Amino acid sequence: MNTHIVAHENIAPLQSDRFRAGQAFASTIDMDDEDEDFILIIDPRTLGRECLSRSLSMCDPALHIRTAGSIGEWRSLQPKDNPAAILVVFGGAKVSDQGTCEKIGDVVGAFTGVPVIVIADSDDLSEIMKAVEMGARGYIPNSVHVNVAAQAIALARAGGVFIPASSILAAKDAINSAVNGANCRSDIFTPREIEVAEALRRGKANKIIAYEMNLCESTVKVHIRNIMKKLHATNRTEVAFKLK
Repeated sequence: MNTHIVAHENIAPLQSDRFRAGQAFASTIDMDDEDEDFILIIDPRTLGRECLSRSLSMCDPALHIRTAGSIGEWRSLQPKDNPAAILVVFGGAKVSDQGTCEKIGDVVGAFTGVPVIVIADSDDLSEIMKAVEMGARGYIPNSVHVNVAAQAIALARAGGVFIPASSILAAKDAINSAVNGANCRSDIFTPREIEVAEALRRGKANKIIAYEMNLCESTVKVHIRNIMKKLHATNRTEVAFKLK
């Protein structure tokens, strides 16, 4: 019994000491960061930006990282130095949407000479190129490993532009498939039906097809019905098989 009591009494001082040590360590980091180049992460999701910050720091301990929920929040802190690079996280938002494009342009314009890197869910090459068109020096899809993100940051800081190779290869395959498909199906399919047919061949769901082609899901279903009728197919699986 006494052993348990003694152990319990020692927990509070130990926790207190650790808390004070943690505070001192955090303060030291903040003070040191004032004299170091740092990466700024802009993400309205608190947990998201903190997780990304910790992951990047673990991957590359040399990175000094600060975070904010928005550019306005960052400016309210009155920082004396500009970041060495800025990561702007958009999550599931489409980069090609006007509002997202404007946000990228605003950040690029507000921090002249600072490389801006976009992070978003999509790995579609058209979305990536739109971000680059708006002035971003890189695009990191959420599907990549954290070490790839760290390399993308290093490349952008060195003056390069990061575009994931997987997206380029996927676009190349899609172009080749579309060309081959157009050569053998242009006599029975409309140009839009060829796009939908290629998406079906790749196993994409109606919602994804509608999203990527900026169509209503009901319109996609109409195209699929027409494709099935022209191929004399009874279901999507048969369509995909006949399109091989």
